[in-house]
This record gives sequence, structure tokens and C-alpha cells, in this order.
Amino acid sequence: MTTQVALVGGTGSLGRIIHGVIDQLEGFEVRSVLGSASDLAEIDGADLVVDASTPAASIDVVRAAVERGINVLVGTSGWSQERIALVRPLVESAGSGAVFIPNFSLGSALGSALAAAAAPFFPSAEIVEAHHDRKIDSPSGTAVRTAELMVAAREAQGPFQAPHVDQRARGQQVAGVPVHSLRRPGVIAKQEAILSGPGESLTIVHDTVDSAAAYAPGIRLAVPFARDARGVVVGLENLVDIGIRARS
Repeated sequence: MTTQVALVGGTGSLGRIIHGVIDQLEGFEVRSVLGSASDLAEIDGADLVVDASTPAASIDVVRAAVERGINVLVGTSGWSQERIALVRPLVESAGSGAVFIPNFSLGSALGSALAAAAAPFFPSAEIVEAHHDRKIDSPSGTAVRTAELMVAAREAQGPFQAPHVDQRARGQQVAGVPVHSLRRPGVIAKQEAILSGPGESLTIVHDTVDSAAAYAPGIRLAVPFARDARGVVVGLENLVDIGIRARS
């Protein structure tokens, strides 16, 4: 039986990549493509909603899917743990599934997991992320997720040292980690997690140079997973065996 997919934000750059991947997935079919002016009632009848919309619209997309008992895969940026907490009770009450993937790149998921693995060994950490100048939100969802994972990994050690964060030039605090966002032309996506300790530092860098090629493998994993998921799942690292399991 073919899984019918409603793709929200399907005309955007990520949405077009997702559409192309689903077209090649056996047993899946895009039945409707919704844009910014579309009525969310158009998701009716779908077996899975895939959200690649905007940070402002995404929460309404998730709620609309959950209210209808439809599983949803969220590729839209801007979903912090605090924001996910707003919809978690709805998902659990409905008995459906909501899968949040801040970044479909396997390399990005691995980079975030490595940063989390290193976090307990360094007292200081900052993140520098760069994206194209058309990206609406900052910090990026990937940076938010990385910071949350790093801080969660330091539960026994306590928060990172982050001096002078009252100064705006020190970046935005995300879970206690200063994050610095660059938006400039000619860039797709790049993130540096910089961990520092006495006499040394460790920098974990992930650089996306071709978004279609980088995101497609993760999308191929995430779409079938989201169709069958129950509850809330956050992060591509939970779909692949990289030796580190992050909390959802």
C-alpha cells in the first residue's frame, strides 16, 4: 500500500529536495504540496505530513497533523526543546508520532554527537554557525540542537563557563552556550563547535557544500521512520547507529 504524503513548504529549497527524494522512495507518493497560502485542511487524507515550511508556520502545521492523528516529519528549523515541549503532550495524547530533524545531513548529526561526546571534558564551549543570507531564523536549528546536546552531556559536570555573556557581541545564549550566527551570500551551511580547556582546544567542523547531496541520505532514512514513529523523536542521530543516543 502506498503511503500518501502531504508536503508543506514543498516549493522551498528544502521542500524541493524532499519532494525529489520521496519521488524515488518505493511505497511513497506526494499527494499534495502546500505553500504559504494553502489551507492546512489540504493535509486531510494523508498518511504522513512532511513539514519544510517556516519557523512561524511550523507549529501550526504540527498541530494540524497531530489533531488529525497523522504522523509528522519536521525539517523546519527553529524547534528548541522548549518549543517541542509545547506540542509533546498533544502528540502523546493523540498516540501519533512527531519526528523533528534539525538537519538531514548525516555528517551534521555526527558532528553534533561528537561535540556532545567531548563536552564533559572541556569547561568552555562556543558555537559559530554560518548560513546563506536567505535563512530566516538564527541561531540555526542545528546550532540549537548541538548546544542542547552538549549541555545535556555535561549534567554531572555542570554548565559551561561563559564569561561576559551580558555583552551582545558575545552571541546568543542557547542552553548556556554562546552561539554566533553568520548570514552571508555564497554559503550553504557551516558549523564549528569550539571546546576549550586549559592549554588546548578542540574544534569540530561540519561544512555543507551541496545541500541536495548532503540531505538526501538523511531524508531517505527519516521519511519511512516518521511514518511508523510513535511519540516525539528529535534528531537524526536517533535514526542511525553512531554509538551515541541523544534524548528526544
